[in-house]
Amino acid sequence: MEKFTELTGVAAPLAMINVDTDQIIPKQFLKTIQRSGLGKGLFFDLRFEDDGSEKPDFVLNRPAYRNAQILITGENFGCGSSREHAPWALLDFGIRCIIAPSFADIFFNNCFKNGVLPIVLPQEQVDQLMETASRGSNATMTIDLPNQVIRDADGHEIKFDVDPFRKHCLIEGLDDIGLTLQKAGAIASYEQQAQSARPWL
Repeated sequence: MEKFTELTGVAAPLAMINVDTDQIIPKQFLKTIQRSGLGKGLFFDLRFEDDGSEKPDFVLNRPAYRNAQILITGENFGCGSSREHAPWALLDFGIRCIIAPSFADIFFNNCFKNGVLPIVLPQEQVDQLMETASRGSNATMTIDLPNQVIRDADGHEIKFDVDPFRKHCLIEGLDDIGLTLQKAGAIASYEQQAQSARPWL
């Protein structure tokens, strides 16, 4: 998993509430267990017409936001089914941080496990960031995870909270497999001792 320390990028405003995982990555894209290539399906029904052409009004289709790395959105983001493909699709598109007043629990947890930082802020602060993000390509923000600060292009700062263990895992780039591999020596030692004690197994 790629480490997350400080991210500076364009923030896209998605002023929607209750965005569910089927909107984030529709069911037809769930046939793969590959994490790459899912960016093309991100917000598919919101981004594309039935004939495959882009919907010009959707935020991520606008020139200023095509390379957005930060998403500012509404409450209860990621609700619906528990598909892990949702954070995979966001990450493959290039979005590494999502800021909202609230998230669905399973989606929230899946983000951390896949290197995406979900930040919960009060509605008033989300509205402030949404307004800043509406500036287009000038709406760059910096997410400083070690210091837990969001800085906008004007130098304004907003502090955010994050669980210390999850923060550690993001900064070190540790997913569940990475955490397990940190104990590889102890695991190998246990297996060797167990084999010696019970050779019939």
